[in-house]
Amino acid sequence: MDRALYIAMSGAKQNTLGQAAHANNLANASTTGFRSDYTQSRAMGVYGEHFPTRAYAMTERPASDFRQGPLVETGRAQDVSIEGPGWFAVVGPDGNEAYTRAGDLSVDPNGRLITGTGLQLLGDGGPVVLPEYEKIEISRAGIVTVQPTGEVPAAVAEPVQLKLVNPDMQLLEKGEDGLFRFRDPAVTQAPADPNITLVNGFIEGSNVNAVTELTSLISLNRQYEMEVKLMKSADEISAATTQILSNQ
Repeated sequence: MDRALYIAMSGAKQNTLGQAAHANNLANASTTGFRSDYTQSRAMGVYGEHFPTRAYAMTERPASDFRQGPLVETGRAQDVSIEGPGWFAVVGPDGNEAYTRAGDLSVDPNGRLITGTGLQLLGDGGPVVLPEYEKIEISRAGIVTVQPTGEVPAAVAEPVQLKLVNPDMQLLEKGEDGLFRFRDPAVTQAPADPNITLVNGFIEGSNVNAVTELTSLISLNRQYEMEVKLMKSADEISAATTQILSNQ
């Protein structure tokens, strides 16, 4: 394959992947607790049994943006946001522990304390399940107390401590489901951190900068158009060269 055509094709493909990453960020600009992804592109040589003869582009998502998003006041007793660094521990879709910043909590018909996407919160003793209640409170320390249905206001069920963790952010990576887990598969759980505090009646918004993401999408789209033109030019040059050689 012609080198120019190969390089242009590789660049166009990787630009498409970059656009997908920024489009995902933009689509989650209003998702509670969302952390945007960084992207980067670099040249990568093609190595085989002989000397390198090609180079191609490679788009990577090296890390996520861990900066805190804006706090949005809701006034709901079940809505909480983490003040500063830290994570809520939840049961991921695979049944293992995962981490999120989404604090838009509610209780499902089975008494499970869940996030807005249906993920069950973890407490110090495992998944959090609450009895039927008339009133619920979540303290700044993450202690959940409820007044059971039919009980006097002074009566409360056994308090439940939410599992709040604060592992080294460099050890975490974001999965396709938007949840964070340890990069090392051998590490599945983080210890609870008693120093994490919550803010009641607020949820943390996405930390996506919509203007920055839109600008990046426009830039990548222009690069893609340029690379498609390069592919067309390389093809035309190849066709012209073939025609010249065939006439000799």
